[in-house]
Amino acid sequence: MTVFHLFADVTLNPNASQLPGEAVLQRITDGIGGWALIAALIGMVIGAVAWAFGQHSQNYHQAYSGRKGVIISAAAALLIGAASPVINFFTHVGNTVK
Repeated sequence: MTVFHLFADVTLNPNASQLPGEAVLQRITDGIGGWALIAALIGMVIGAVAWAFGQHSQNYHQAYSGRKGVIISAAAALLIGAASPVINFFTHVGNTVK
């Protein structure tokens, strides 16, 4: 008997409703996501202000740092918004593996 035969009947069916506190955990997750989006918004505003001041004062390092802050904040917001669909996509793809 090989190792693969020992684990052939192991299954996993993710279902948060099987544990107590599922609704609370979902609310905590939603709240953390909201805070993260607010932080991304603040980062984008601060980056845009630094970019504008740096460009106006011909301080290229400050302008570059501000532009980098805007891009990173936008990417963070994209990842936060896409996190759930990406996780669901890979879960569904993983469930099709036999």
